[in-house]
Amino acid sequence: MSKRFYLVSLGCAKNTVDSQSMASLLQEAGFEPTDRQKEADVLIVNTCGFIGPARQESLDTLRDLARHKKKHQLLVAAGCLTERYRQQVAQEVPGIDGILGTRRWMDIVDLVQQLRPGRKYPEPLYHLPETPTVGKDEKGVLRAAIQGASAYLKIADGCRRPCAFCAIPLIKGTAVSRPPEVILQEARILQDEGVKELLLIAQDTTDYGHDLGMKDGLATLLEGILREAPEIPWIRILYAYPGYVTDRLIEVMANHPQIVPYLDMPLQHAHPQTLRRMRRPSNMEWVYQTLAKMRAAIPNLALRTTFIVGYPGETEEEFQTLLDFVQEIQFDHVGIFTFSFEKGTASEPLGDPIPAEVKQERLARLAEVQERVSLARNQSYVGQIQPVLIEGFDRGIAIGRAPHDAPEIDGLVFVEGEAPVGEIVPVRITGAMTHDLTGVLVRP
Repeated sequence: MSKRFYLVSLGCAKNTVDSQSMASLLQEAGFEPTDRQKEADVLIVNTCGFIGPARQESLDTLRDLARHKKKHQLLVAAGCLTERYRQQVAQEVPGIDGILGTRRWMDIVDLVQQLRPGRKYPEPLYHLPETPTVGKDEKGVLRAAIQGASAYLKIADGCRRPCAFCAIPLIKGTAVSRPPEVILQEARILQDEGVKELLLIAQDTTDYGHDLGMKDGLATLLEGILREAPEIPWIRILYAYPGYVTDRLIEVMANHPQIVPYLDMPLQHAHPQTLRRMRRPSNMEWVYQTLAKMRAAIPNLALRTTFIVGYPGETEEEFQTLLDFVQEIQFDHVGIFTFSFEKGTASEPLGDPIPAEVKQERLARLAEVQERVSLARNQSYVGQIQPVLIEGFDRGIAIGRAPHDAPEIDGLVFVEGEAPVGEIVPVRITGAMTHDLTGVLVRP
């Protein structure tokens, strides 16, 4: 009788890819997945350690599993939190049998096979080498997370950017690109699986290939994917870095309808002084010029970005610059976060001087501005026929996404009546809400 595993994946889509890779290796070794905790022999939490609330969620999930763990069960803590805070996790969550760092997800089977249920270990067994292993010993597993008709494909891991507030380099190490030939092979596999949307992800997709000596690596990779997987209708780019959206990348996006007119480029702020304290690109002239260039070259371009409010030293004047910028640029989607103080980052000496209530008030003001913009952007689609990827059906309503909406983070399209799940269908947009749209299926 084969053993069963129960896996909880927390955090971002990049973590989801690692989780599905671990699941694939376990299944190859004879384990069976289960969504029932009580039935599992192995309990695994792929944790997130990016900011305080994410760490707390990871610890709470581990504590809950540890509290209800049976004698025959093993508990493994994996991922970002354990990579950086392994001792804290071991001390704060009694009952963990094994710890697996985010850079050693491929050792999940080796770790589980070393563990013995019911045995009291003086401390959890560790698999935590410090050296990055991306693209070197991934054991041939598909580095993608398939979710319905969409798939996240990881093209690199780690980050070499110096952002003062970010702990990712401390967790993931420097940027390491996966070999292009492997990525192209995986794109072909995903095409054969019938995937309709391919989402390219990394900590910084625009840095792809830098460590391999490639120039314009992302544009070159996209051209390869277009050639090798021509039947995937939608290709989407996430996590671009300001200053590295090149003219060639814009040209490739503009000339190939397969690449959806969408770009996610986290800017984090709009005031040069704030950006300098963040150790982020502060040339706002480049931002204005590049966004204008992209909109001129790519019709119906949808732009998503992310901002941090309440960063140390952010004055009311600096925040007002951000408000004005959001009103002027008219982003389709904006993610907003309050500053999270992280020990060990370059921003640690700045402390966390802005009161929580001020941060929340600024978040609310920025959200209010963006909601008006989002509603206006959505209203512009009313009357148009949009291709919509149908992802579900509930009580007479089909639910899907248009090209300007990425999964999980953006809006939905609610379509009257039945539509084939997993297919892209034409929908006439009939109504607009702040984040979502309504429509009717256009029948032949």
